[in-house]
Amino acid sequence: QVQLQESGPGLVKPSQTLSLTCTVSGGSITTNYYFWSWIRQPPGKGLEWMGAIAYSGSTYYTPSLKSRTSISRDTSKKQFTLQLRSVTPEDTAVYYCGTGDALVDYWGKGTLVTVSS
Repeated sequence: QVQLQESGPGLVKPSQTLSLTCTVSGGSITTNYYFWSWIRQPPGKGLEWMGAIAYSGSTYYTPSLKSRTSISRDTSKKQFTLQLRSVTPEDTAVYYCGTGDALVDYWGKGTLVTVSS
């Protein structure tokens, strides 16, 4: 069974870049038809799908975040990463990585990132 674990700093200053890594075990990030996603949930709000990198390496982003977001991968390390640029306090959220072939079927436990000076 695929397992995912998010890692990265829990505190980021405004205007800086938020960087998170998701490490995958029990599966390959090049498995056909799987998409490797980043999802976030701000305090008191719903889940927001941010973007994904496909098994092929193609990337997809939600339009509202596209200009600030990059997702990449390191297949040798079985990791994929999120970079969110020019963060503001509104980017404070629990960030999850997840995967599936249509929906997100497998989730990491999530990591809280606070944007504050």
